[in-house]
Amino acid sequence: MENKLINKEIQDYINANLDTDLHTLLLKKSPFPDVSMPEIVQQIKGKQTARKKFPFLLKDGIVFPPQLNLEQSSSEKTADYKSQILKGKKFIDLTSGFGIDAYYLSKNFEEITLVEQNQELLSIVEHNWGILERKATFINQNLEDFLQTNQEHFDVIYLDPARRDQNKNKVFLLEDLSPDILQIREKLLTTADQVVVKLSPLIDLKYLISVVPGIFRIEIIGVKNDVKEVVIFLSNEQKEGITVNCINLESGESAFSFTFGEEENSQAIYSEPEKFIYIPNNAILKAGIFNLISERFGLKKLHPNTHIYTASEKINNFPGREIEMEVIESKQVRKKGQFNIISKNYPLKPEDIKKKYGLKDGGKDYLIFTQSKKGKIILKSV
Repeated sequence: MENKLINKEIQDYINANLDTDLHTLLLKKSPFPDVSMPEIVQQIKGKQTARKKFPFLLKDGIVFPPQLNLEQSSSEKTADYKSQILKGKKFIDLTSGFGIDAYYLSKNFEEITLVEQNQELLSIVEHNWGILERKATFINQNLEDFLQTNQEHFDVIYLDPARRDQNKNKVFLLEDLSPDILQIREKLLTTADQVVVKLSPLIDLKYLISVVPGIFRIEIIGVKNDVKEVVIFLSNEQKEGITVNCINLESGESAFSFTFGEEENSQAIYSEPEKFIYIPNNAILKAGIFNLISERFGLKKLHPNTHIYTASEKINNFPGREIEMEVIESKQVRKKGQFNIISKNYPLKPEDIKKKYGLKDGGKDYLIFTQSKKGKIILKSV
């Protein structure tokens, strides 16, 4: 399949139709006798996805698998971030999939092994790595079988368990993932010094720590304020505490690090809104460190259930948005105005607020509908 698809005429045709309506294209007859139109459309979809998610693959000769494999792959941005954390001699990815994580994470390793049970997918990855001039050992095997027969020891094992069940429904609990890392944890830690597992951004951190022994590091990785991954690091070594890093890539914000348990020992100070309003990024909110943020930055919180903060002066290096705002009455909301609307700990959702006041999304101004200790309030950017 790969040999047909990398034919120059076929590649030229794919590149010429990257912006063509794919439904219309599927109704046409393929101009190539040995390649079907669905195969061509699959490659076009792949390049369209690569434009946004992994542009390093926008090269002639790269072959793309079905769309589901691309959706499950990490983005180039998150994979590159993780690659800066890991290094050693021997690296193995036990669930290599389309190989994006393996490609980046293996940059700082001398020997690379990829294990994948889907033969067709592994063949595509092996072909692509040849185009990219990256060497590795490719093993077509179920990871449980590999672990039973393997005699090698690795510096790092990486795996990204499948988060869909047999009916393609999304699952979140560790025991529902494939593989179940709870069952193979001990085997993994006898096979490598360190085990790194990518998990859903919806996973609960307290649940994770309560059921998975050996976690010493957690990365909450967001891109442009959208949390994409929670990544855990396991080791048999006894380490002091669990470090959690909250990162919001492509935002210009600094990473925020803390030790799990600090939140329980922190206290927030409360206040009515002052000159500046601070809204933590979603990686911070995912971590649930609402009191710690108040304490670390000297910010005052509006309400125990309102994760919005305030200060009379500007705060440097805050991991989130800073907006200069003032409190207004509901009658002062400009009818039919254009605002970025935020609703936090407030009875109405943004859609309901827009209908009530006849507002439109967008523009430079902000309206925040929220609650302080004194009750419901509306804040407008100055």
